[in-house]
Amino acid sequence: MKKDTLILKSDYQPAGDQPKAIAELVKGVKEGDRHQTLLGVTGSGKTFTVANVIEQIQKPTLVIAHNKTLAAQLTQEYREFFPHNVVHYFVSYYDYYQPEAYVPHSDTYIEKEAQVNAEIDRLRHASTQALLTRKDVIIVASVSCIYGLGSPVEYEKVHRKVSVGDSFERAEFIRFLVGLHFERTNVDLTPGTFRAVGPVVEVMPVNETAVYRIQPEGGTIGHIVKLNAVSRAVIDEPATFFLFPAKHYVTPESERESSLADIEQELAVRLEELEAEGKKLEAERLKRRTRYDIALIREIGYTNGIENYSRHFDRRKVGEPPHTLLSYFPHTKDGTPDFLTVIDESHVTVPQLSAMYAGDQSRKKTLIEFGFRLPSASDNRPLTFKEFNERVGQIIYTSATPGAYEKEHSTRTVEQVIRPTGLLDPEIVIEKVTGTKTYPGQVQHFISETERVVKGGGRVLVTTLTKKMAEDLSEFLKEKNIKAEYIHSDIKTIERITILTRFRKGEFDCLVGVNLLREGLDLPEVEFVAILDADKEGFLRSETSLIQTMGRAARNVKGRVILYADGMTPSLEKAIGETQRRREIQIAYNKKNNITPQTIKKSIKDITETLQAERDRAVQMVLAVDMAADLGVRSLKKIIRERKQAMEEAVERLDFETAALLRDEIYKLEEKLPNEKKKAR
Repeated sequence: MKKDTLILKSDYQPAGDQPKAIAELVKGVKEGDRHQTLLGVTGSGKTFTVANVIEQIQKPTLVIAHNKTLAAQLTQEYREFFPHNVVHYFVSYYDYYQPEAYVPHSDTYIEKEAQVNAEIDRLRHASTQALLTRKDVIIVASVSCIYGLGSPVEYEKVHRKVSVGDSFERAEFIRFLVGLHFERTNVDLTPGTFRAVGPVVEVMPVNETAVYRIQPEGGTIGHIVKLNAVSRAVIDEPATFFLFPAKHYVTPESERESSLADIEQELAVRLEELEAEGKKLEAERLKRRTRYDIALIREIGYTNGIENYSRHFDRRKVGEPPHTLLSYFPHTKDGTPDFLTVIDESHVTVPQLSAMYAGDQSRKKTLIEFGFRLPSASDNRPLTFKEFNERVGQIIYTSATPGAYEKEHSTRTVEQVIRPTGLLDPEIVIEKVTGTKTYPGQVQHFISETERVVKGGGRVLVTTLTKKMAEDLSEFLKEKNIKAEYIHSDIKTIERITILTRFRKGEFDCLVGVNLLREGLDLPEVEFVAILDADKEGFLRSETSLIQTMGRAARNVKGRVILYADGMTPSLEKAIGETQRRREIQIAYNKKNNITPQTIKKSIKDITETLQAERDRAVQMVLAVDMAADLGVRSLKKIIRERKQAMEEAVERLDFETAALLRDEIYKLEEKLPNEKKKAR
């Protein structure tokens, strides 16, 4: 395989509409089309199509998804398609994030509170470092890719290539590591830490979980050994490896003082403004906070909230946009972006990208006005949608229901309506909502249809307009001896996954929801989808929502949809018309190619089963620790090391729920260590 070449691996070849879609999209990219749309129906293999385009275009690619879960799923898919290339996951590294804010009417200041996921932070560093060192890179990101990140120029400038034979002076190397924001430790290494034992230095790069041991010989590096961080087994003996900064915000010492001088100058100007307005409290507040931050940056090179001063450290002008992940992608000599961007589920993702800037600026404006931040804090922000468009190259939007923006800007829209499986879009029936003496109304009619489907072994999805209605309908169905559950946004993520898996396994027959039965819900067991109050025009009953919801029945050969409506709305007419058009195209294709549609067979994988197994093992382990009086510290440390290795393996699989559980286990186990520093990373 040629170096830096993207090579697709798959057990199947493009089929149905895929060959035509691939050819059209590749042609569009080569002809310089700025915007293209892949209109691919549910189950048509849009990701496989895009993977083929990436292989033919041979450019680094950014794939943007509208949430972390979808981004993780796409990362796994692209890793399967490109096993010999680099596919990384870049999302917000916060498990919990409460932004800094001030509420004037109640005089309430809310301090920034965040719980950083160290493993996701490591994956973010792995993404930026891959972009700076390789060309065969695919990054799957959430909309966090448009938020401020340190300068790639400074980030790359201070990295170091460590090679056998390089001159080596222990004290100088340690100073270098500290300058890269690495922390010294005497206990277990975690990403971004190092330890020195005699002449030997061991360091764990911020993008890995392996330890590099540097052994000097006569003033040079004589040997480099790559070790498993837990077992200490030798993984490799590389001749060289790279060390990048442990933080994305890096400012050379030579420029730090001038940046701090700029901050002090801005502070002086702002204090004069506040005092002239009679805001003495705000002026005092700003003076104390800013001078404290300046002192901390001068002393250790970092302070919490340093990103609010990023404009000064990046040497940007007032209003100039920040560096983001996009800045790390390759550009031509004239500054033109030289990478491909794919926006997945664009009808949801594009509006998200458009909305980020306004919300951020509203919060920052209040903080600045009341003396909590300098005006330059407003330049620590996400990109505007216009700035985003200026910083990406050619874009391919993918969606079963493209939004108005994609339709307006795409020079070509490529349809992928035919499914290689032969499955059809579902049959659609319209039933009355209002009950009469001779007609039962939507709920009674739905119950009778559900009983018939369940009797035949099928599953049912039904959508309501409100959370309360979903809960009430679920209880009413149970009273009618129909096994039912509901899901909506108040149900926690892990519990939601458990409910969906139980549904697929047949532990209950009817799932009631509001707006969660749309994008990304893959339930091939579903034969019947019901949409109550389908004629109530609005977001939940728009053309896009209706098509996406009806699409949940498109993975089963018996799939059908009942729309409960007393009258036709424009959205209903368009959704029904589009679904019928797609159905007729698929029927003609199946007839021509003698294809008999088959229900998709998909294994039922549930992360929560893994979680429960881990919980059971954790309980047994803790009980064993409590009961075994002769279990020594050394044995307990071994157990902890094993759990850490399992946690790291879970992160590699992007299985963050299991990793979080293992992390909590480690916390509990470390509490058993006598008189030792408690930590789990």
